[in-house]
Amino acid sequence: MSGFDPFLQQAAAASRVAQAHLRFERLGKTYEAAQGPVQALHDIELAIERGEVFGIIGRSGAGKSSLLRTINRLERPSSGRVLIDGSDIAGYDDDALVALRRRIGMIFQHFYLMSAKTVWQNVELPLKVAGVPREARQRKVRELLELVGLEDKHGAYPAQLSGGQKQRVGIARALVHDPQILLCDEATSALDPETTQAILGLLREINRRLGLTVVLITHEMAVIREICDRVVVLERGEVVEQGPVWQVFGAPRHAVTRTLLAPLQHALPASLQQRLQVERGSSSDDLVLRLHFAGTGLEPDLPALGAALGGRATLLDASLEQIQGHAVGHLILSVGPSALGHETLIESARTLADHVEVLGYVAAV
Repeated sequence: MSGFDPFLQQAAAASRVAQAHLRFERLGKTYEAAQGPVQALHDIELAIERGEVFGIIGRSGAGKSSLLRTINRLERPSSGRVLIDGSDIAGYDDDALVALRRRIGMIFQHFYLMSAKTVWQNVELPLKVAGVPREARQRKVRELLELVGLEDKHGAYPAQLSGGQKQRVGIARALVHDPQILLCDEATSALDPETTQAILGLLREINRRLGLTVVLITHEMAVIREICDRVVVLERGEVVEQGPVWQVFGAPRHAVTRTLLAPLQHALPASLQQRLQVERGSSSDDLVLRLHFAGTGLEPDLPALGAALGGRATLLDASLEQIQGHAVGHLILSVGPSALGHETLIESARTLADHVEVLGYVAAV
């Protein structure tokens, strides 16, 4: 059954709303600026399930940070509601806000560690401020440093740590009050690719082990692909696309999403570009097809393709990956000679892929 069945999509959306850990209902945020009101968020409708890793992405100025900061009410909405476990947080008094913010951990791009305090002291500080007894503080800090893999760095100062180690301290500090929600504000943007992978792996492990709901904002689609269950795309403060990561990556509907995904796209190999011709030069030239797979259940099957295309199918290039168990990407094949006519051949290919694109012809080798 297709992953785009509208009835299944509607049922899944209704289930998310019913079970939502976080809900945004017609949320709006307007800032007063010197040049007049600036609308950062407009009519946001979202439901985030308990225990999922949810990504928020968009270009600079899209409203990502404003949306994230409404969850712990660092930003107060101008309209609409933010509900956590069904409770509208707009009416919380100071004591209720303190309690809320202890249930919500937050990690940042730039770590914000205190340079004059050790790793242990940086993690322990929020517990001290909350008046937690010394023995309980020590037990909690020890557990968290073990969780993030920094047991041997407890006496080090931030200046003695790598970027990845600093972020691990930040993660441990965000977990001191046993939060139910973890907010990540560009948490990997200051890290190199290898360290980013390690931090994302740690966040996923924490999500699984502790059952936290993780909400992250990023400008890196590779981060979304690596860790998130679902993603929402913002543009000028509005939701333009949302869904499971495999679906959004496999068949992006909005132009902004396609632009954001462009850096991940696999370019046509230069050697193939040099050989490719728009029109058929001779009857022996092979037809070149790009077969797109959007994760809907169709799987790349070369023997089946060869049989369906009625001729020799040669693989020229491929860019395929498994996202949440769905095959997403493309194959580029040359086909020939085939007993099928041009249109019949293409129609046959369409039964085995989500989209078929004719790229041109290459001289048969």
